Amino acid sequence: MEVRHAFLTALMLTGCASVPPQIAGNDFAAVTPQQAVSQNTHGQRVRWGGEIIRVEPRANSTCFEILSRELYDDARPKRHDRSEGRFLACKQGFFDPAVYAKGRDITVVGILNGSEKHKVGEYDYTFAKVDANEVYMWPKRVDYPMHYYDPAFGPYCDPFWGPCWSLYGGWGGYWAPRPIVIVKPAPKSGR
Repeated sequence: MEVRHAFLTALMLTGCASVPPQIAGNDFAAVTPQQAVSQNTHGQRVRWGGEIIRVEPRANSTCFEILSRELYDDARPKRHDRSEGRFLACKQGFFDPAVYAKGRDITVVGILNGSEKHKVGEYDYTFAKVDANEVYMWPKRVDYPMHYYDPAFGPYCDPFWGPCWSLYGGWGGYWAPRPIVIVKPAPKSGR
């Protein structure tokens, strides 16, 4: 019973998403990168995020080419096939492309500063440009398979998809059939 209460308490606390302090705030323009290119949005403050496509260190700054994604409540980019376009975010200083690697999730806060044209393959693409005040690279995501092992709780899976052990429904959750265990007797030795 104690484990159940501890688990539910931990679950409720992790459900309260908190934005990292570097990128916190609520006074951001509700504009997408595509809208920023087609409208006059120069000077507006935005918080955008997505997946790093390319990192280009320049003389005094580093520019990130980012495939824009919607953000969760904690400002982390959502992982799905939809995108709101690409954008460039440039920040003073050097950010190592080996650390800020392609495919990593990133969120930036900054001021819209026009656009830049670059090639994407053979296509001339117009990128909305953000002068970033803050660049936040998220820890790598851990993708658990449907059945995984947690040392604290043992094997776990979604109770709707069983069969496997779940904390509150036993083997396979509430609706999965219970396993049948057949134990063969050990062969008798000839002694």
